[in-house]
Amino acid sequence: MGATMKRFTKVLVANRGEIAVRVIRGAKKLGYKTVAVYSEPDKDSLHVAEADEAVCIGPGSARASYLAIENIIAAAKSSGAEAVHPGYGFLSEREAFAKAVQDAGLIFIGPDPHSIEAMGNKSASKIRMIKAKVPCVPGYQGDDQKDETLVGEAKKAGLPVMVKAAAGGGGRGMRLVHEEKDLLANIQSARSEATNAFGDGQLLIEKAVMDARHVEIQVFGDRHGNVVFLGERDCSVQRRNQKVIEEAPSPAVDEKLRLKMGEAAVAAARAVNYVGAGTVEFMLARDQQFYFLEMNTRLQVEHPVTELVYGVDLVEWQLRVAQGEKLPLTQDEILKRRHGWAIEVRLCAEDAQANYMPQTGKVLAWRAPHGAGIRVDTYLRNGAVISPFYDSMQGKIIAWGEDRETARQRLLKALEETTLLGVINNRDYLHALVSHEAFAGGDFSTGFIGKHFPAEQVAAMLPSRRQIALAAVALYIDDAHRLADENGLTQDFIGWHSSHEAPAEFKLKWKNKEYDLEVLVHDGHLFTTMIEGEQIQIDVSHSSEDEFHYLANGVQAKARIAHDGDSVWIQAEGATWRFTDITLAPVQSAAAGSDGRILAHTDGKIVTVHVKPGDKVEKGKTLVVLEAMKMEFQVQTPVGGTVESVGVEAGLQVKNRQLLVQIKPAV
Repeated sequence: MGATMKRFTKVLVANRGEIAVRVIRGAKKLGYKTVAVYSEPDKDSLHVAEADEAVCIGPGSARASYLAIENIIAAAKSSGAEAVHPGYGFLSEREAFAKAVQDAGLIFIGPDPHSIEAMGNKSASKIRMIKAKVPCVPGYQGDDQKDETLVGEAKKAGLPVMVKAAAGGGGRGMRLVHEEKDLLANIQSARSEATNAFGDGQLLIEKAVMDARHVEIQVFGDRHGNVVFLGERDCSVQRRNQKVIEEAPSPAVDEKLRLKMGEAAVAAARAVNYVGAGTVEFMLARDQQFYFLEMNTRLQVEHPVTELVYGVDLVEWQLRVAQGEKLPLTQDEILKRRHGWAIEVRLCAEDAQANYMPQTGKVLAWRAPHGAGIRVDTYLRNGAVISPFYDSMQGKIIAWGEDRETARQRLLKALEETTLLGVINNRDYLHALVSHEAFAGGDFSTGFIGKHFPAEQVAAMLPSRRQIALAAVALYIDDAHRLADENGLTQDFIGWHSSHEAPAEFKLKWKNKEYDLEVLVHDGHLFTTMIEGEQIQIDVSHSSEDEFHYLANGVQAKARIAHDGDSVWIQAEGATWRFTDITLAPVQSAAAGSDGRILAHTDGKIVTVHVKPGDKVEKGKTLVVLEAMKMEFQVQTPVGGTVESVGVEAGLQVKNRQLLVQIKPAV
């Protein structure tokens, strides 16, 4: 503890992305010098540019860089940093990392190793919480990890149950099981994913509290015996057990319940002598009973909503506590500061219409929203490359208001003003969630997305004909500007004809749908398009490389655009779409995979290969398990036949559309 009391002036941030930027800016605001660490693919990342110094700690693989404890300690030593901030994710909740930092004579800006160890394993922490009289969900958290034991304990608890990775978080190694016949497969799958994500396959079983809310309490402790709570956050809107929307306070928590949950959270923190920022997570049932889930021994992704509602800077508090100072506010002072409402959404590089498949690529256009009550935490900028090595979350958009509805309306406007082109993302999906009447009314549970946004409904969304027409207009304008620039012509020549007017033909593709269009331009600005028998007129008043203003059906609007290779991105009328220009492409016939060529659907790493040459396979069989952005995907065959060749092995990094397995289809 003595080493933790000495003053420091330079902080190394052992993380990347938006949290690294957030911590670096927070530390610099207080006058600290900052050091960034980065993997080779992150050398041009924003957190590297923001820091005073930066040290490369290895190649793209997280195991060889951001998870390599010795590399980070070496970076701190070489840069002269006296303290290390872990951010969240990666090593932030590893007892071994906190201990290595302290053993190196450095200050760990977080809890002590024993606190991390006590709460780091869900099974052990639950046993400790039961002793501390913190309400817990019934279940099994024993050391006997045999499949048959876990299946038996799940039956004893009564289905449905949650199968959880004891060492993990973020939805990895977590399965909700409703029927006995599915228990064994889900236990084995959860163990595999947990081992891959956390290096520990231990599982626990919990009775599933259905139609509950996920409500967590922000706690903070110092080295003078003070532990306080800063209200609650409602994180009930989740998919795959990962949070999508978070808000403070919770619509389901009144003052009496807030104090009761806060006191339970403080008791949990005191049970492990907690120092620094932490979060105690609870399931809140309809009858207002709440149950301990886990404690996250770090700063949370969703900490900004607490900061906005309580008017505090939690990173500043972390730095002050790490210096040995007392907490800046007492519990009574904190309770009196609560003001207004804040809602946060997680902007992720994923395709909600393709079962939330992670996406990679280069950012062609990024524009963050601004305005009263709006905060954006991100590392995005034009030209940034989103790689397959790390989490799909790219940033957070947060809105504060005097009341919940004001915050919600501000968030909707902020999402409409957010532009991210070049990589498929969930901006439009988030807007739909926040717009939904159930969310607006505040009466929802962790089943919100499953109930109101089933996968088949999300996948069925299609671009409107006018949005398709706008994409064709964008292509036309882009080609015209390029030709004008190449030939030294003025923009007056756009749409000029030496003889009678003739329409330009376009063929655009979105996913597996193809659209044929005719585009006729009059006077360089009035576009008449014909698509699927419908005539649409678009009058363009102003155009530039990245957007154009137009009039359609008497309404003026603007479209933001980006063009890369044969892809055209269009953001207009509340939605973002990526079309492929196949006007001059040769005719394609067979559907993907029907020829037996099984390709990777994204950049990623091969976890398991289930087949070998000569194997007979049936349609739908899983051939390969692919990990991308910390998630596992089962790559299945769309055809039956015989495996001719396997081009990959476990541990191999693969590129999008790389050949994985060749199958000779059965005749």
